[in-house]
Amino acid sequence: MRRDDKVGDQPASLLGTRCTPLEPLEFLSGAGRVFAHFDRQDSGNISFGVATTTGRYFVKTAGAPDARGLPLRHEDRIALLANAERLAGSVRHPALTRFVQSCQSAWGTMLIYRWAEGEHLHERRENRDDPATAWQRFLHLPFEQRLAVLRTLLDLHVALAAKGWVTGDFYDGCLIYDFRRQRIHVFDLDSYRQGAYRNTVGRMFGSTRFMAPEEFEKGRTIDERTTVFAMGRTISILLGGDAIAAVVAKACAPDPAERHATVAELAAHFAATIGA
Repeated sequence: MRRDDKVGDQPASLLGTRCTPLEPLEFLSGAGRVFAHFDRQDSGNISFGVATTTGRYFVKTAGAPDARGLPLRHEDRIALLANAERLAGSVRHPALTRFVQSCQSAWGTMLIYRWAEGEHLHERRENRDDPATAWQRFLHLPFEQRLAVLRTLLDLHVALAAKGWVTGDFYDGCLIYDFRRQRIHVFDLDSYRQGAYRNTVGRMFGSTRFMAPEEFEKGRTIDERTTVFAMGRTISILLGGDAIAAVVAKACAPDPAERHATVAELAAHFAATIGA
């Protein structure tokens, strides 16, 4: 990733353009100064940070149409971006990175978000125990700061569930934390779906640390109780401790019928336990 925060001349308007024949990097370089380039994603998505006279933005694309050796076809990655745009249009929450607009390019859809200040919390397994990483620094924050993050994540997922959105590929890679402002940002919810659905593939996309048993078994139902499991694992991983053991045990029960029925029920149980 290359970073350069200077703003350049802008013959093109980032927010005033809905369609361009150019490839994303060429278009963005004409609309401002590209200061970040994220091109090592397993999904094949390629994203950029761009600074313009109206601010800094995160621009996500499906990557090049002719890219090979990726887990999803280009059209499938485009469909996920369209899904992310629908989610952004149906739920507004302070923790969600702020969606601005979409724009069509030579690579298909580009999603434009306001830039979220902070550090990405995800670390690959081999680096996860390094005390210098954002992940370890977050885990060593005071309990009250981490508790505030968990409350925000639960509140967000209560709002998402109220609109019918069910988790998909939620993990620490969806989190950016601003250590200075003590604020959590959530992004990359492209794989969330509206309404219950069937697991048609077997092992679904995601981090095994956050995934429910039904996300590994073809034919199983994926619904709000799957979101409950993901949030239970999030509570356990980010907060931990014996005080919340009963909450986590219920949320992460192997049998979905034994979990909290809704995210709102989980949030209420968590709040009552922490309050006690």
